[in-house]
Amino acid sequence: MRIGLLGAGRMGSLHAAALTAADGVGELVIADADPGRAAILAEAVGARPARSTGEVFTSAGVDAVVIATASASHTGLITRAARAGLPAFCEKPIALDLAGTIAALREVEAAGTLLQIGFQRRFDAGYLAAREALRSGRLGRVHTIRCVTSDAAPPPADFLPLSGGLFRDCLVHDFDAVRWLTGREVTEVYARGANGGADFFRQAGDVDTAAAVLTLDDGTLVTATATRYNGAGYDVRTELSGERDQWVVGLAERAPLTSAEPDGPGAPPHPWADFRERFADAYRAELAAFVRAARGLAGNPCPGAEGLRALHVAEACEVSRREDRPVRLADVG
Repeated sequence: MRIGLLGAGRMGSLHAAALTAADGVGELVIADADPGRAAILAEAVGARPARSTGEVFTSAGVDAVVIATASASHTGLITRAARAGLPAFCEKPIALDLAGTIAALREVEAAGTLLQIGFQRRFDAGYLAAREALRSGRLGRVHTIRCVTSDAAPPPADFLPLSGGLFRDCLVHDFDAVRWLTGREVTEVYARGANGGADFFRQAGDVDTAAAVLTLDDGTLVTATATRYNGAGYDVRTELSGERDQWVVGLAERAPLTSAEPDGPGAPPHPWADFRERFADAYRAELAAFVRAARGLAGNPCPGAEGLRALHVAEACEVSRREDRPVRLADVG
């Protein structure tokens, strides 16, 4: 099949490599707001450049599209793909707010097309194993879940106003992972944020460090923390604590951790630098799954509605942070 890749930036480059290696992809057509950037990436991976995004939809003859453009453009491109009858994969978020997300999902529903949202942790080997352990009952009753997402360095200042903030951009992955791991919904949140780093976080109305306590519908407690300043390296971990056993996702050789114990492990020589290194295999698996779904060989592993539910939790956390109070999800959106 012929795939149209929209966006030739950081995520687009990552997905271009995965798509060219995926079974069933005969040709990749790459478009970007900067045609020169699309041409450079296309040459690097052996793809065909498009002169514009519009060309992908009108004359490139694509069978599906992968959306890896700036977040603000996602809603419009999802709508355009749906109206063209094309299966679409879109990096999160569908939109930066609930209303925009719902509007895009209504377009997809009306068209009857496939929309897969990009939550790559669902395709990571560690998360898959932990989900199986939890669902099989091996851990017993899970009473506590702890999530950590820490960037090694902050993003550029001009990214922040377009990101949606730390809860929507970063912790939304943890919110989705918790729902997917447990099969439970979040009912209430209490969130706090802090700024100890660069002023541009505060100027954008964002925070550089955050913590949230989530209550699931079965009473399980979840803590989720995130920061943009983790100089030791990129760190993503999820701990599942049950009455019978305790499992940790992300506790591996490259995890940027140093034990304080005399006989404990020291800092790894090559910690993960960023999400692209940490989840390289998961991104490839995610795109391969999309190609199979778009070809009608498998179901949709992460429908767009999952993006709405994770964003709903992030929205509640933002309200909680601003108003310094617990917030029930039923009262948001």
